[in-house]
Amino acid sequence: MARKRGFTTFSLSFLDIMSCGFGAVALIFLIIKHDVDTKIETENELLLAEVSMLEEEVEFGKEGLVRARNTLSEIDDSLAQAKGLARRILEDIEAVQGKIIELDDSANDTDLNKLKEDLEKLEEERKKLLIERERLGESALGYKGDGDRQYLTGLKLGGARILILLDASASMLDDKIVNVIRRRNMSDDVKRKSDKWQRALRTVEWLSAQFPEQSRYQIYTFNTDVQPVVPNTDGEWLQISEGADLRDAIKGMRSTIPGGGTSLEKAFQAIHAFPTLPDNIILITDGLPTQGLSKPKERTVTGAQRMRLFNRAVEEIPNGIPVNVILAPMEGDPMAASAFWRLAGYTQGSFMSPSKDWP
Repeated sequence: MARKRGFTTFSLSFLDIMSCGFGAVALIFLIIKHDVDTKIETENELLLAEVSMLEEEVEFGKEGLVRARNTLSEIDDSLAQAKGLARRILEDIEAVQGKIIELDDSANDTDLNKLKEDLEKLEEERKKLLIERERLGESALGYKGDGDRQYLTGLKLGGARILILLDASASMLDDKIVNVIRRRNMSDDVKRKSDKWQRALRTVEWLSAQFPEQSRYQIYTFNTDVQPVVPNTDGEWLQISEGADLRDAIKGMRSTIPGGGTSLEKAFQAIHAFPTLPDNIILITDGLPTQGLSKPKERTVTGAQRMRLFNRAVEEIPNGIPVNVILAPMEGDPMAASAFWRLAGYTQGSFMSPSKDWP
């Protein structure tokens, strides 16, 4: 029996080795060729995208250029029209100046003397009017502030019957709650001289000095009660032309001592006591009311309660009367400005909060 020949590495035939080599080369060629095609296709897509974007930008630029040319053409037309209009205006001015020169040349001494006489008559009438105005007063009460401070524009001061409601509660002693508590325990003289109260009094003085001479007025102060500054004139309209009455009103107002709570409902309810209702109301206050028609049972009042008291007070205002509000904001009453602003807008009045250096 013949022995079987063993296998070794060197027993492979030459053709087997060459076949393996050619196969490896073919495989490498296929791999490299496919990768090159993929890269070329990818680069071509990117280039085509950039070309499309550039083409879109060129088209957009062309459209913008067309619009710019149209705009420039319109501007040129407007400029030409403006130049023509300017030329016509200059021609009109020259024509008017020529007529003036002709009139000056043709005017004789008789015409000049007549004009002088007319001028003298007008001057005499002006002097008479000045004397009459000084006698009656342009307003029944003169007022001079610190410089030119009459900048309460928008405030409606007209009307045949003007009612001023001045808040005289304890909160009018100061803008801060701590200082109000301190001052309300001081003497009456200190209370009257409080900066905030003095500003309120000057505000009423300024308003009074701006009233129309033919109108009538009344000034009420209110806290937990309502009273006129001129005693025994409840429900009466006073004449602006009577300067003595107005001076008495200002004097009575300056003798008032701020104190107590704030009943806006009583202040508005007092409007109904007039036989003829006012046609203009000016309210000077610093915040929402703290009580209604009666004294509250609790010692403190919340913001929500004050809003309810305000809404109840507003219901007392007769229809058709504008309410102009001058607010001196009080610490700890953030809802006051919004509430009074809405009140002024609803009644067709005005709302403002002047600076501390006014008037």
